[in-house]
Amino acid sequence: MKEFFSFIRKEFRHIFRDRRTILIVLVMPIVQIILFGFAVSTEVHDARVDIVGDTGDPSVRQMVERIDRNPYLNVAAVYESVTEVAERFRAGKSDVAVCFERDFDERLHHYGKASVRVLGDGSDPNTAQMIVNYVNGVLSAVQGDLSATGGPQMASSPHVQYMYNPAVLSSYNFVPGVMGLILMLVCSMMTAISIVREKESGTMELLLVSPIRPMGVIISKAIPYLALSLVNLVTILLLSRFVLGVPLRGSLFLLSVVSVLFILASLGIGLLISVISSTQKTALLISGMGLTMPTMIFSGIIFPCESMPVILQYVSDIIPAKWYIIMVKKVMIEGVGFGYIYPEFLILLLMTVFLLVVSVRLFKRRL
Repeated sequence: MKEFFSFIRKEFRHIFRDRRTILIVLVMPIVQIILFGFAVSTEVHDARVDIVGDTGDPSVRQMVERIDRNPYLNVAAVYESVTEVAERFRAGKSDVAVCFERDFDERLHHYGKASVRVLGDGSDPNTAQMIVNYVNGVLSAVQGDLSATGGPQMASSPHVQYMYNPAVLSSYNFVPGVMGLILMLVCSMMTAISIVREKESGTMELLLVSPIRPMGVIISKAIPYLALSLVNLVTILLLSRFVLGVPLRGSLFLLSVVSVLFILASLGIGLLISVISSTQKTALLISGMGLTMPTMIFSGIIFPCESMPVILQYVSDIIPAKWYIIMVKKVMIEGVGFGYIYPEFLILLLMTVFLLVVSVRLFKRRL
């Protein structure tokens, strides 16, 4: 164990004196900004809209038909009780709910006063804002038609409320994305570069002939980045809670378990990159162009994956950060338990096992 801990100390010293790490941090954001300027689309197609009210009401039916005809909206379900809205949001089956009060048509025609309530899933504020704007546009168009024909007018504008994010703060979407990106960056890219550095400099053979077994060498190189990732996780959580005001409504233990699982998946990716790379430049190119930027694009950090073409949606399904960010949003912002994130958890677990097994086996053959 003494030799093992000496290897870990050596790797920590390499981390703090490696100038290429600083270069990655400075150059990569510029590349990402250029990529976002050409590739990011903010449109949302086929947003799922729930209708809460009596569709037998003529006025309600008219508005529902107008919503369903909108190319950006799609009526997903109709039910009578508003208590079902939260459950459908937690289950990921709805994006917005339009709630009509009882006797809507009668109130609109006889009293000239009827209210509509729009509930959006504020855990993703950018998407929620766009979808709610689409719904408000349809409702405003119906109101304009009523006014043009001399019909009754709604006494007030639709009352909009964003569940889980009343103030529609972008940090609610930004923090989970940054967590996924930083953990991926530190674990996968730095692990791949550290191992390739030993290969390129010719010191890997010296490490392998030491009293530590080859697997111990690999683990000793991965532990420092695991520790840095945990420090980054704690730092992000503290900043998000006390500086950005993002709540942690769910279990901190569950969030930690999910994060550790994602860290292990990222370490597996880093080992895989180290296997197929012979120089640090190759590792940087694969990590930067083939890992970091696709993670930013296909993980849902900036815009929803549902708005992509079908082929690209399948591509996004193989990005581990996508499933991690979904779980972080549900645990931190919506405050759900394991029962609501187990599908994403199982997918990420299978990815982690596959990446670690394949990476270790290939690494043994190459060495």
